[in-house]
Amino acid sequence: MKAEIQIKFNEIDHTLNILKKHINWEDSLVRIKEFNRLVETQNFWDNTLKAQMIMREKKQLEKTIDQIKIVEIEKENLFDLIQLAEEEKDFPLIDEARLQLDALLKTCNKLQLESLLSGEADSNNCYIEIHAGAGGTEAQDWALMLQRMYSRWCEKRGFNISSIEESSGDEAGIKSSTLFVEGFNAYGWGKTESGVHRLVRISPFDSSSRRHTSFASIWVYPQINNEIDVEIDDKDLRIDTYRASGAGGQHVNKTDSAIRITHLPTNTVVQCQNDRSQHRNRAQAMLMLKAKLYEIELQKREEENNHTANQKGEIGWGSQIRSYVLHPYQMVKDLRTNVEVGNTQSVLDGDIDLFIEAALALKVGMKR
Repeated sequence: MKAEIQIKFNEIDHTLNILKKHINWEDSLVRIKEFNRLVETQNFWDNTLKAQMIMREKKQLEKTIDQIKIVEIEKENLFDLIQLAEEEKDFPLIDEARLQLDALLKTCNKLQLESLLSGEADSNNCYIEIHAGAGGTEAQDWALMLQRMYSRWCEKRGFNISSIEESSGDEAGIKSSTLFVEGFNAYGWGKTESGVHRLVRISPFDSSSRRHTSFASIWVYPQINNEIDVEIDDKDLRIDTYRASGAGGQHVNKTDSAIRITHLPTNTVVQCQNDRSQHRNRAQAMLMLKAKLYEIELQKREEENNHTANQKGEIGWGSQIRSYVLHPYQMVKDLRTNVEVGNTQSVLDGDIDLFIEAALALKVGMKR
């Protein structure tokens, strides 16, 4: 068998081993048997919520196991087919088998990536929170550019996106913004974007056309559902009302309908101004606060607290995850994975999947 073909088979074997390790293959097979036994018990549906959670986990685990088994069978069939075709010197059949092998390798890579989105809240909707760093108008304009980038990224992925809160900049841009993203695996795809993003460019606000460096922070956290209970003591909250600003519509600005809630033990802050009703804004803000606190707990469990609110540190040098350089050269570089892209405009138009995939792979020690 030719070396290039053997290399592809080796890559498939390597990916299968990673997938099996990721789900603890032997334990998962045992777990499926336990699920099947539970489902057949007479009182299984007495606790509807628990039963639904078990069925969802069972379905997802069965799907993953079946996909791995299908790849293994196809790999063995292709291996035998190519060996036979080479012995018979059937070159058209060899070419066809190569195409099938390439397709199978792509399937493996897709499964490998999807396996990274199997975390506790990865399938949930999410919030994307943007804050301008120090630097006034320059940083606030950069925050607006990031808001546009993530909006375009959501559109490309088919996610729905809406504004929860926006605070306008003093002269241009935005001081802060919270976006709500709806779509399957929205949090799973977006979670690695949390961190500080750095921009280097010739400032359009500088009459001397000098080069400026700006910073903005991103925090992505999942929407939580009724299955997740986050307890918050009322005495730990400070609730402020204020007059809304930004793109909320004139009716929003007539009353102090906007809500800001601070969770004092963690100094976690949420804001909502997307409704003219103070009560509805407060309810939305409480959901966001629970989601933030849940995200902090998730990060603690994963022992990867680098992007949580209390550990992000100052929005400035030394804490950035990605640099966007528009002058004197054009390059976007992710400082965690060293992935670089020269087409900066494409990235700012929402083409960020290359960075996300590499960061997801890094999160579980995979090489892509």
